[in-house]
Amino acid sequence: MRSLMMIFAAALALVSATPCLAAEIPPAISAAIADSARPAADTARDAQRKPAEVLAYAGIKPGMQVAELFPGGGYFTRLLSVTTGSGGHIYALTPLPGADGKDRSAAAKAIAADTHYGNVTALPLDYGSQALGLPQQVDVVWTSDNYHDMINALAAMSDIDLPAALRHVYQSLKPGGVFIVIDHASTPGRGSDDSKTLHRIDPETVKAQITAAGFQFAGNSDILHNPDDPHTAKVFDPAIQGKTDQFILKFTK
Repeated sequence: MRSLMMIFAAALALVSATPCLAAEIPPAISAAIADSARPAADTARDAQRKPAEVLAYAGIKPGMQVAELFPGGGYFTRLLSVTTGSGGHIYALTPLPGADGKDRSAAAKAIAADTHYGNVTALPLDYGSQALGLPQQVDVVWTSDNYHDMINALAAMSDIDLPAALRHVYQSLKPGGVFIVIDHASTPGRGSDDSKTLHRIDPETVKAQITAAGFQFAGNSDILHNPDDPHTAKVFDPAIQGKTDQFILKFTK
C-alpha cells in the first residue's frame, strides 16, 4: 500500500510540474490562416485578432454552413470560407444602403466573385425578411465587432426592432446551431449607451438581449480580452484602435 501511494504521489507531482499546452488548432483552421491568397492587410492584423484561437473556440469545421452578419472588409469571410471548404458555404450578409446611400457590399461581392472563395455568396441583409432571407438554415451565425452597429441601425428603423431581428437570427439556425458574437467591450453597466458614440457595448447587455430571444448562453472566451483598455475611448482612436478589450460570446439554439 505504501509503495502504491508513493507511485501515485510521484505521478501527481509530475502532472503538476508539466506546463499546460495551448489548445490544438484543427488542421482546417491552420490551413485557412496560412492561405497565401489572404491579403497582406489581413495577415498583418492576425497578432491582434488571433483568428486561429477564435475560430477554434467558435467550433468552425469543414462542411459547415455559416451566415456572417456585417462582413465588412472580409477578414473573417475569407477565413471562414477556407476553413469550411468545398462542402461548406458562407453567406456574407451586408445591410442595404442606409440614409447615407453608402453601398457596404463591395468587399463581400468581390470575395464571392473570386474563384478561390467559391463557397461564398454575398446577400443583402434584410432585417424584415423571415430568417434573414437565407436559402437554408445554417450551422453558425457569426458577427464580429458589429453587434453594436446592428443596434444603431435598428434604432433608425421604424418597422422592426432588436428582438424581432434576433428572432430572425434564431430562425436562421438549425437546431443546435451556434450564434457567435464578438464585439468591443464598454465599461460594465453602460448597457448599449456607448454603441453609437464609442462603438462599444456591455457584454452582459448582449447576453441578456440574445437569451431573451430564445437562445441558450453557451459560454464566453477571454481570448481577445485586454485589461489595459480603459473602455472610455472610441474604438477608432489611434491610441486604442486594434487593441480594444473584446469579448466573445457563444449562444446555441
